[in-house]
Amino acid sequence: MQRRQFILSASALATTRAIAQPASANYPTRPVRLIVPFPPVGPTDVMGRTAAKALAEQLSQQFVVDNRAGAGGNIGTDAVAKAAPDGYTIGLSAISSLAIAPHLYSSVPFNVQKDFAPIALVGTTPCALVVHPSAPFNDLKGMVAYARTHPGQLNYATSGIGTSNHLAAELLQSVAGIRLTNVPYKGSSQIVPDLLAGTVMMSMESSLATTLQHIQAGKLRAIAVTSAQRTRALPHVPTVAESGYPGFDVETWFGLIAPAATPAAIVTRLSEAWAAGAKTPEAQSAFDTLSGNLRSTNPQQFAQFIQEENQRWGALIRKLGIKAD
Repeated sequence: MQRRQFILSASALATTRAIAQPASANYPTRPVRLIVPFPPVGPTDVMGRTAAKALAEQLSQQFVVDNRAGAGGNIGTDAVAKAAPDGYTIGLSAISSLAIAPHLYSSVPFNVQKDFAPIALVGTTPCALVVHPSAPFNDLKGMVAYARTHPGQLNYATSGIGTSNHLAAELLQSVAGIRLTNVPYKGSSQIVPDLLAGTVMMSMESSLATTLQHIQAGKLRAIAVTSAQRTRALPHVPTVAESGYPGFDVETWFGLIAPAATPAAIVTRLSEAWAAGAKTPEAQSAFDTLSGNLRSTNPQQFAQFIQEENQRWGALIRKLGIKAD
C-alpha cells in the first residue's frame, strides 16, 4: 500500500511538473515551417533560407522554407497570421506587407498591429538608381536637371506599384520637385533585359542582386543609392543624401514574424537564435550576394520599428494619393 501511494505521489508530482513547465521550455522539438511570401531565388527567398539555416544550426532543429508567393507578399504573410500560434509556423515578411500594403490597398487580410508577434529585423538592402549607359546624364544632379526640363518624359522601371523601390522613387520625386513616369513590371528579373536593351532608360532597383554584375561590366551605370551610407558593393556610388538631399534614407527591409499569441518565451528564443546566427560568416556571405546588411533586434525593437515604418510610409502614400486598387 505504501509503495502504491509512493508511486501515485511520484506520478502526480511528475504531472504537476509537466503542467508547470510549458512546452516552450524545450522548443523546438520538431521541424519548424518558415513561410517566405515570395518565389524561390529572389532576394527575399535568399534571406529566408539564410535565416532558416542559421536558426536550424542555433536551435538544433530543422527549419523548412515554404514559399507562398502572391499579391506582393500579402498571401504568404497572411498565412503566417492564420497559423497556429505554437512557434512551429513563422515567416519572413518585408516592408511591402508590413509597412506599405496596409496603406496602399483598401483592405488587406491581416492587421499588422494585431495579427503578428514580431521576432527580429533580419536585414536591409538599399535601393539603387540604375541607368542605361546612353542616358543623357551621369549623376543624380544631372538626372534631376534633365527631368525638370522634360517633365514626365523620363521613364523608370520598378517591380510593381507600391513596392519599396516605387515608393523610393516617389519620395525622390517629392523632395527633388520632379515628375517621372513609372513603368511597373511583375518583378526585378523582368526589368534587367529591357534595361540592358535601353527599352527603359532607368530603374529604381530594390536589390543590386540582379544588376550588380552588369554595373561592374559597364553595361549599366548606378548613379545613386538610397541608403544613408554607401553600399560595400559599390563604394564609389554616392547616396541620394550626398547628392543634394540630406536625410534621404530608404531601404528595403525584411524581418521574422510569428502569429500573434505565440508564447513570448518562444519569440524570445527565436530572436536570440537569429542574433547569434547573424554573426556567422555563412550568413554574412549570403547577404553579401544581395549587397545587403545583416540586422538583428529584439522583439520589442522590431515592433517599434514596424510601427515607425507604418507611420512614415502611410504618410507618404496619403500625401501622394497612391492606390493599388
